Amino acid sequence: MFELNKRSNLLESPEYRYKLEEREEANMFREFYPYDEIPKIAFNNVRVPMIMPEEIVITDTTFRDGQQSRAPYTTEQIVHIYKLLNKLSGPQGVIRQSEFFLYSEKDRKAVYKCMELGYEFPQITSWIRASEKDFELVKQMGIKETGILVSCSDYHIFHKLHMKRSEAIAHYTKIVKQCIEKGVIPRCHFEDITRADIYNFIVPFVRELMKLSEETGVQIKIRACDTMGYGVGYPGAMIPRSVPGIIFALHQYGGVPNEWIEWHGHNDFYRAVANSTTAWLYGCSAVNCSLFGIGERTGNTPLEAMVFEYAQLRGTLDGMDTTVITELAEYFEHEIGEKIPERTPFVGKNFNVTRAGIHADGLLKNEEIYNIFDTDKFLNRPVRVSISNTSGLAGIAHWINTNTKFPMLKDLEKSHPLCLKIKEWVDKEYDEGRITVMSDEELEGFINDYLVQNLYS
Repeated sequence: MFELNKRSNLLESPEYRYKLEEREEANMFREFYPYDEIPKIAFNNVRVPMIMPEEIVITDTTFRDGQQSRAPYTTEQIVHIYKLLNKLSGPQGVIRQSEFFLYSEKDRKAVYKCMELGYEFPQITSWIRASEKDFELVKQMGIKETGILVSCSDYHIFHKLHMKRSEAIAHYTKIVKQCIEKGVIPRCHFEDITRADIYNFIVPFVRELMKLSEETGVQIKIRACDTMGYGVGYPGAMIPRSVPGIIFALHQYGGVPNEWIEWHGHNDFYRAVANSTTAWLYGCSAVNCSLFGIGERTGNTPLEAMVFEYAQLRGTLDGMDTTVITELAEYFEHEIGEKIPERTPFVGKNFNVTRAGIHADGLLKNEEIYNIFDTDKFLNRPVRVSISNTSGLAGIAHWINTNTKFPMLKDLEKSHPLCLKIKEWVDKEYDEGRITVMSDEELEGFINDYLVQNLYS
């Protein structure tokens, strides 16, 4: 007997309506996660279709997960960052939501201050403990949506909650109902989904939530949380590690609309960005990020990375003001004191700085040769070179040409006497044992002295 699946518009067997499998012992998926060995990535070559949703968006967890790994932001810092997120988001609200803690008076004050700004985007949501008292607080503050933790692997169900699977579903469903009764949209955070039993726990649980949504007429969002960063995007990889497989199961077998699915990734295996992009490609509408990837352990998916992933996939920024990314990075470093590694893409001090002389020669002829895109236009960061013993005359000329303190030297040729003088000085420094690059201040001082000497000679 076959039935028409309204999501795929294909005749399918009802046997794919997976049922809850109750277990006496936890399924730890030891074939993937032996713990005393490196985790395994296995393949069964089962592939699912790549179907990106009509609308994809970015959600922000800078003020939630981003605060779990560092000193809390002040109210003033939160408000300033939120303003910049609004500016970055653009008129279409690509940065769709931002989640906040509500635990303390300071947390709530920051939320009120941000709400007073009246921005449509990012929409303010919360993350709370699963208690009726906290749901009432969300309602009183006028917040329309809140995150609820629903740990979903047997690691958590058996060893943290000390429940059976059916007991966990009953417990979580009760909490979600309390949230709905308070008039708040629940966003269920499926913690540790990449170590969960997808077909024998996740799908049956999700189907229960979708049934509840249908009965109440209230949207119930599902955030798939790759809590330990185990997810992989490789075609044909086996679940529970397969990001495409997880998204497909949530939508196809769990019945969750694409626009209700969100991916939350961690970077333990350097896959946060790739997995978030994969989630988009295979049917997830929203990817959850934090600014500069700041978050628990190795951090979350960097929000600025997904801005440029969005532009590459869609062929447009849809009004996002990417120059704000540089403004945010400078604010984090100078006002908050967050040290951003120098080679971090898009925001690090040296992300578009070259030291190799052969590269500098190419930049001098045409900067497109060694720059990823017009970084001056999109990030207010013109391509630059650092001067060392490998920079050569081309590197020195490029450094002078791009230094705004010397507009009179713009378009200087590498054969100019000033370049030759600097090259002679730099070579002498390294011949005498120097191992660090020449600082901007040193170079500027040398050029000023040269200009003075030649002006009055």
